[in-house]
Amino acid sequence: MNNLLAVDAQGLHKSFGAVQAVRGIDLQVKPGEVVAFLGPNGAGKTTTIDMILGLSQPNQGSVSVYGGTPRQAIARGQVAAVMQTGGLLKDVTVKESVQLVAAMFDSPRPVTEVLQRAGIADLADRKVEKCSGGQQQRLRFAMALVSDPGLMILDEPTTGMDVTGRRDFWQAIRQDAQRGRTVVFATHYLEEADSYADRIVLVRKGKIVADGTSAQIKNLASGRTIRAALAQEDQRLAQLAAVDSVEYDGARVTIRSQDSDTVLRYLLNETDAKDLEVSSNNLEDAFVALTSDSAEDEAGLTESGTLA
Repeated sequence: MNNLLAVDAQGLHKSFGAVQAVRGIDLQVKPGEVVAFLGPNGAGKTTTIDMILGLSQPNQGSVSVYGGTPRQAIARGQVAAVMQTGGLLKDVTVKESVQLVAAMFDSPRPVTEVLQRAGIADLADRKVEKCSGGQQQRLRFAMALVSDPGLMILDEPTTGMDVTGRRDFWQAIRQDAQRGRTVVFATHYLEEADSYADRIVLVRKGKIVADGTSAQIKNLASGRTIRAALAQEDQRLAQLAAVDSVEYDGARVTIRSQDSDTVLRYLLNETDAKDLEVSSNNLEDAFVALTSDSAEDEAGLTESGTLA
């Protein structure tokens, strides 16, 4: 299994009536990688994940998981998923939920072990319906760990968790990844992708528009962001050739530019701007630049959507 790709998706297309949810996605994931699968709502993330899990069949293209079909991999216990909703029986306890899943496999991990690794050992006797949304997500994580899968798919796994819960959850995921588990996750929390992913794949309108490390993705959104206190809006700012965009928020202005020096000179010499700050673009800037409706799909990319 170690010599096979964890995920090998080629030429995936999926339509729902007239809506093309996925339009030619190629995604290869090596064993041991932690891959963030990002994109705005409607980009095709969940549809792609469903095809990797065998929950949906592509109209065109193919998916293999460790060399077999997704359903074969799931039956062998090689892949498990933590989804946003569903999959829980409300009137049983946390421990009983994990025991039910364990009964499906020939050699499951001990129930007490997976409860401990998911951080919910103290909730073992609590009814699922009495658990918070974040605790239920941890339960789904425990259930996914039972088969000791080589590949774990996470779809918005920290939905409903508070800041501490999210941090603890990702620490557990990172520990699992360090043991060699492959992780593919979709999230709206970009800081999670920035902090925990070895690789980020950005999807827009059913296509991959960027694929690389966090640093490489950030570099695709070139330029800098200038923030300053400004007593009143200056209409001339938006007319400067060096300015890409201008946003006002009360007495603060945020300017994105490919030439920050020119913008700074203008602000200092022509306006009453104070408290100037200059920063390099972050992952959020790159995300917006590459996935917004005004983005050029192929800017800085090869035809396959990987970094040039």
